[in-house]
Amino acid sequence: MRIVLIILVLLLIVLQVRLWQEVREVRGLRAMVVEQQEENELLQARNDALAAEVDDLREGLEAIEERARSELGLIGEDEEFILIIDPEDETRD
Repeated sequence: MRIVLIILVLLLIVLQVRLWQEVREVRGLRAMVVEQQEENELLQARNDALAAEVDDLREGLEAIEERARSELGLIGEDEEFILIIDPEDETRD
């Protein structure tokens, strides 16, 4: 009877240790899921912004012209380019 009781207690201890290891692992996995969901939300927002930009570029020339002006320095035929230099910026360099 004593041997059976000792075996049952040892079995209970082993099972408890295993249970708490699994609980710790589940908590870690839940934390990883939360992190992944946050990252997915950020990436989805970025994808939405890129899709909107693609739609703008497909729809009209205004978005293309705006991008060409800001990134490539586009100047129209009837426009003049004027560069204003701040004297304080020159002395800092």
